[in-house]
Amino acid sequence: MKDIAAAFVFFTRLPFWRLKAFNVPNECYRQVINYWSVAGWLTAGVMSGVLWISAQILPLQVAVILAMVSRLLITGALHEDGLADFFDGLGGGTTRERILEIMKDSHIGTYGVLGLIFYYLILYNLLYQIGLPLVCLAILSADPLCKLISSLVTLFLPYARTAETSKNKVVYKIMSIKPFVISAIFGLLPLILLLNCKSWSAVLLPLIVFALLVIIMKKRIGGYTGDCCGAMFLLTELSFYLGIVILQNCDFI
Repeated sequence: MKDIAAAFVFFTRLPFWRLKAFNVPNECYRQVINYWSVAGWLTAGVMSGVLWISAQILPLQVAVILAMVSRLLITGALHEDGLADFFDGLGGGTTRERILEIMKDSHIGTYGVLGLIFYYLILYNLLYQIGLPLVCLAILSADPLCKLISSLVTLFLPYARTAETSKNKVVYKIMSIKPFVISAIFGLLPLILLLNCKSWSAVLLPLIVFALLVIIMKKRIGGYTGDCCGAMFLLTELSFYLGIVILQNCDFI
């Protein structure tokens, strides 16, 4: 439970740290990525709830924007920061050392700005295209599912930095059987319960994106970083929504 509590503290900006139950030792933060999908239930629930409620009184276009903003506020734009650094590093760096140096720089560059712009343009249009009420169910499914998929990176790649050179001074532990089972339950249950079986094939795109990113990270930096994890989550989630839209347009769902 302490490892799960650490995941909520690490991946959100809600004041969980004020509660005694969430006062966990630093060692637990090495496990946060393995329980990422559990925290996804909270972020997905808030985002979906804001979208549903605001869509009852506002145009869907506005509701989608408010939903995206709500997750930004909850997470403190943690994943978006990783996505920007990921694009900056791969776009501006030519060597492993230079890429890691750029990723660690707190300043955002041209590639990061452009990456975020295109990411949000695509995300907004995909969510709007899906439409109510399916988009709410898709969010509830996609967030924990893609955090589960992204957390598996520890099984395929080593951490590219040391604890001393990492941003958060933490090196994640490789996922073992127990956290995998828990993460899988929280990551897959919303998909199974909320979306019909025809929609499950949308998972194929996130898996492809995950595999491609693993190959790119292995080739460019020989491992992964926290920024890579954030970028991987957002890009796999985006591809899941793309899959839902493709299935809709093909009249499969």
